[in-house]
Amino acid sequence: MESLEAELDRARDLTVADLVDAIESIGFECTRCGACCKGYTPKADDDVADGDGAGVETEDDRSHAEPHTATVFPDEVRELLATLESNAAGDGSAGGEAGEDDADDVSGSEYDWRDVARPMPYGLEESAEGEPAGETFEWALQTDACGNCTFYRETDGRGACTVHEDRPLVCRTYPFSVALGGTSQPMGEAVDEAGMVRAHECEGLGRDISRSEAEDLAEALKRRAVRELEEAIEVRDAYRPSGDIDGVVVHDSEGQKRPDGTPIDGDRTERS
Repeated sequence: MESLEAELDRARDLTVADLVDAIESIGFECTRCGACCKGYTPKADDDVADGDGAGVETEDDRSHAEPHTATVFPDEVRELLATLESNAAGDGSAGGEAGEDDADDVSGSEYDWRDVARPMPYGLEESAEGEPAGETFEWALQTDACGNCTFYRETDGRGACTVHEDRPLVCRTYPFSVALGGTSQPMGEAVDEAGMVRAHECEGLGRDISRSEAEDLAEALKRRAVRELEEAIEVRDAYRPSGDIDGVVVHDSEGQKRPDGTPIDGDRTERS
């Protein structure tokens, strides 16, 4: 297996034109079915920990549905928080770029980190008190009581994203991924491929796509591959064991954090 640094070099060397050709050959048009934004019932052979997005949902039985799980990075969380603040203020402007300092701008508002993101569930266990505990890596988009993405809305069977212009890269590029180690894959096996591009289960596959739309997708797909590998390297380098910290610890590229996104620096307590 190639090192993360080697895979990052490969991601940076991806040719957008080649990705465009691959996406065009596969074909795609979003039907707004919402499957990639909703909780789902995994098939027996699904490996839930393998990637982002949605698996195969059954209409008749949601009793064993898994919540929607899509990776979101710290800078994307802050951008979405800025978007929520902007929308609440009614100024109509999108969130746009948001840096680390912008976290202070929203910390005293009605929104906080948990309105956008939750700890990635993989690796967490239930404590004796019935609360989640343990350590995990990265964040997932927050979900509602039905297990759907918190930003998903549906009207007359047609889905919509309330933060569409500022949605994370994993959402912008669904149902595609690139065949590079260290990058995330949408839930389930690839059902089609062309060159370095893999396409995962989605009812919109195989439909005509314009060259300009394919170019937008390809550019976002390359940005996502580079960003995911940069993040993976930063998480690896920032990691330190959290064995003596109570509750849930999330490791991301900025260090250790609580579920509300606050850094743990110096906040160490002995486990009982």
